[in-house]
Amino acid sequence: MADARTPKGLFIETYGCQMNVYDSERMRDVLAPLGYAPVDKPDDADLVVLNTCHIREKATEKVYSEIGRLRAHKERRIAEGKGMTIAIAGCVAQAEGEEIIRRAPEVDLVVGPQAYHKLPELIARAARKTGERLAADFTAQEKFDALPARAPDGVTAFLSIQEGCDKFCTFCVVPYTRGAEYSRPLADVIAEARALADKGVREITLLGQNVNAYHGGASFADLLLALAQIEGIERLRYMTSHPVEMTDDLIALHGQEPKLMPFLHLPVQSGSDRVLKAMNRKHDGAFYRDIIERVRKVRPDVALSSDFIVGFPGEREQDFEDTMQLVRNIGFASAFSFKYSPRPGTPAAAMLAQIPDEVKTERLLRLQALLWEQQTAFNVAQVGRVLPILVTGDGRRAGQKHGRSPYLQSVHFNDTAAQNGDIVSVRIEAATQNSLSGARLARTPEVA
Repeated sequence: MADARTPKGLFIETYGCQMNVYDSERMRDVLAPLGYAPVDKPDDADLVVLNTCHIREKATEKVYSEIGRLRAHKERRIAEGKGMTIAIAGCVAQAEGEEIIRRAPEVDLVVGPQAYHKLPELIARAARKTGERLAADFTAQEKFDALPARAPDGVTAFLSIQEGCDKFCTFCVVPYTRGAEYSRPLADVIAEARALADKGVREITLLGQNVNAYHGGASFADLLLALAQIEGIERLRYMTSHPVEMTDDLIALHGQEPKLMPFLHLPVQSGSDRVLKAMNRKHDGAFYRDIIERVRKVRPDVALSSDFIVGFPGEREQDFEDTMQLVRNIGFASAFSFKYSPRPGTPAAAMLAQIPDEVKTERLLRLQALLWEQQTAFNVAQVGRVLPILVTGDGRRAGQKHGRSPYLQSVHFNDTAAQNGDIVSVRIEAATQNSLSGARLARTPEVA
């Protein structure tokens, strides 16, 4: 095994949503006191953690495929007298822990999303007994209370404020894998944000399964206002939000608080009222359109993002066309789109009229072509504008820096003097579907 006096290699592979990205960062913090330091590849890691997502079937199978590849590295290290611990974390671990242990004996431990603060204890147990499982006996509150101080590695950071879900969309496993909605106390969120600011973080993205359902002693809008008062925090974002939680005060705040970036990720899933009802989304297309209209009224330059599922059980061609029309009517700067994937235990998995995969694929390609066209058009529309760019690191070429626009676009620009965390003026000179490029100017624009 690795010498306790030297760093032990830690490799974390993250699948799925931003919540999992945050959880992976916190696992790193939990394991640092044990001497684990991140490595770039799993080949020679002492500990490999696969932080899994259970939203789609292919994501689950990808985990098993990766376990198979890790087996060879583990066998080699054992032969060299070093050893490797393989841990499966996240929502697949929560939902399928016993099956993972049965199907993949090379896995040493399985830990659910509310129990990863117990990783040090589990690793010690795994040294004595293979196949330890700890997936369902802890709450989000217990987890957050036990986590150590953050160790951010850049000027942007995720901050989880809400977990779990009480909405019970018929396609979604989150209520079963992450539990009921839980909001962290306001004082805890403010304290963590201040600590992040003290460590150089300039932009915070608030996270939650339904982040705008936050109720930890203040409304979500009031929480954003409190965070905006923290010295050093210059930008605020949030995701993922639910349409039924877009309150009047939150919508108004998009036009009132300059630190709240002009970017809104608001999943709609479908443009068909019939499908939305079958999904138990608790809103229809008109409700969603009204929210967008109201947000654009207070912040005309807002960039919109959304999630879409095609091929939900019973989706007719007209239902899909309703989705396409909603996209045409609204216009999105970015979006995530997927084929419906049945998840065991969810109501939709047992619904009649499951859509053939070839139909789902064809519809998805049509939808993505439209979304990509809109994303490219939004980026091209930035050419000639001067935008305030938050510097996040070096660019891909010599003499370049990389940064983030108010609209969450990746921006490369010519400059060597800017420091990480600076907000600089960049004239946008070119755009692709996925990024912008330009040159730094001397002044900083007053508005985005």
